[in-house]
Amino acid sequence: MKIKNIFIVIMILTLTIFSQDKRGVRDNIGFCWDLNDFTKIINYLEKHDKSNFNNLKDKRIFGGISPHDDFLYAGNVYYPLFKLLRAKEVVIFGVTHSTVRKNINDPKNIVIFDNFKKWTGIRKDVEISQLRESLKNKLSKKYFIVSNKAHKLEHSIEALIPFLQYYNPDIKITPIMITKMKYEKMKEISKEISNIIVNYIKKEKLTPGKDIIFLISSDGNHYGVDFNNYTFGKGLNGYKKAKEFDRYLIKKYLSNDLSINKIEGFYNEVSIDNSKVLWCGKYSIPFGLTSIYYISKSLNINLKMKMLNYSDTFKNRVLCLKDVKCGITAPFSLEHWVSFVSIILYY
Repeated sequence: MKIKNIFIVIMILTLTIFSQDKRGVRDNIGFCWDLNDFTKIINYLEKHDKSNFNNLKDKRIFGGISPHDDFLYAGNVYYPLFKLLRAKEVVIFGVTHSTVRKNINDPKNIVIFDNFKKWTGIRKDVEISQLRESLKNKLSKKYFIVSNKAHKLEHSIEALIPFLQYYNPDIKITPIMITKMKYEKMKEISKEISNIIVNYIKKEKLTPGKDIIFLISSDGNHYGVDFNNYTFGKGLNGYKKAKEFDRYLIKKYLSNDLSINKIEGFYNEVSIDNSKVLWCGKYSIPFGLTSIYYISKSLNINLKMKMLNYSDTFKNRVLCLKDVKCGITAPFSLEHWVSFVSIILYY
């Protein structure tokens, strides 16, 4: 009897240690983790895809901005980005949502790494790039914390993995969560991060757009009475004006040549201290783009940005897909809608 009890304890400890080694799924409703079901989603999106970006086929894709909303809401915005991405590894700049911040004492002016050995994927477990350990070993300690808890609670990075791994089965990731900070602090931290990444790229003889890419996770405006956000008014008129402002932001700051002035301009428009909108990526977008800018300049690459698709939950509503193991995690109405955009960075 004692031997049996000891065996049970050993098994429990083994399973506990293994579960700590692997980052599980945070959202199994809005995101699809079954390969057969996800393939149905891709086939549907491919069949209904109206985008035409043949001019990008001869370009190197450096990275992009992706939504992290439910697949049945934002699938047609994810799709035109990820069908173009091919790489061996990816750096993903994610959001630190308010629900996560409350659980980890709301850290600021830092980035957050994890210690998981693998993440859950749709084809197999996702490997972690050695770049993550290089960043943890070489980045100034004042600029980051390591928190498996934060990454386990946060969904903005995992949202990209099914689309990413579907087209890149052997992809490795470097997940980085971004917290609240002023833009000057972003430049300070991202300069150091970019130097480490550039040295890694050179050491490993990687080609951006072929071997390594950079992705930023962000949804757009969260609008309506439910969010206590109706800057442009309520109802249909407020909806139209809020969307016009989204398109203004995209056209002015997230299109054509990538520059520090554009990035800082975007930050000033959406940061929480001076915000007309509630974009999820008010910190992940400017931090990620600033890091990408410094990396590209160090490699003598001039990057351009192009919007692939833009939509929202009220207009797009739910994709007409049945018999798939995913759904929606929030309602859609004029009192509760979210926008999202996919942007590609290329050279």
